[in-house]
Amino acid sequence: MLYNALKWVVVGPWLRMIYRPKVEGLENIPAHGPAIVASNHVSFSDSIFLPLVVRRKIVFIAKSEYFTGKGLKGWGSRTFFTGVGAIPVDRSGGRSAHAALETGMRVLREGELFGIYPEGTRSPDGKLYRGKTGVARLALKSQTPVIPVAMLNTGELQPIGKRLPSIGRVRIKIGEPIDFSRYTGMADERVVERAVTDEIMYALMELSGQDYIDEYASKSRALKRQADASAAQAEAVRAQRDRDAGG
Repeated sequence: MLYNALKWVVVGPWLRMIYRPKVEGLENIPAHGPAIVASNHVSFSDSIFLPLVVRRKIVFIAKSEYFTGKGLKGWGSRTFFTGVGAIPVDRSGGRSAHAALETGMRVLREGELFGIYPEGTRSPDGKLYRGKTGVARLALKSQTPVIPVAMLNTGELQPIGKRLPSIGRVRIKIGEPIDFSRYTGMADERVVERAVTDEIMYALMELSGQDYIDEYASKSRALKRQADASAAQAEAVRAQRDRDAGG
């Protein structure tokens, strides 16, 4: 109820008017039946604009902490993620991937669209990073098609660290469904899961035009944070030296 109210009555009409989403390939989303919607991830607002342009509900997973906060901020977070169709999943500990897979399977068994970001996190620099094999495992176990989606400019409108997206026309490209039925019965073979994941990532690269980096985005973000911390520490040392010299 809340999802439909926000999408079609309260927030959605304003977002469509302000950001005027331009979508290619909307006909590739099936009118009914299960499918996995696999998107690149360049901005927080991807989870807003992708569900906005697809008539059917897309179910994503989100960290359970987003649903358990207290006070006004907690209420706002809970309302937002419920409104965009997210399901809370405990992503702490070693069972996070298993919990996400179980949730995805349940959504697909119910005949719904399940949204996933194969990179696992937002791109730190606008490039496309190596996909994690969870998307392949889900596609093979559920025997459902994968629909690749490229968010083309949301990263420019709302880069990491920016609270609200700048005004501009959102552009999205939806590719044709990819059928992996040729791998039926091979869901737990790691080589097959990697091949399926790489095929999905190649489709995303073709749609988005992004440069591809063959490493995980989470590793790149960790290295960037480490480099930023080292640079900040070096700057603090230089500043202290300047103060000492001036004193």
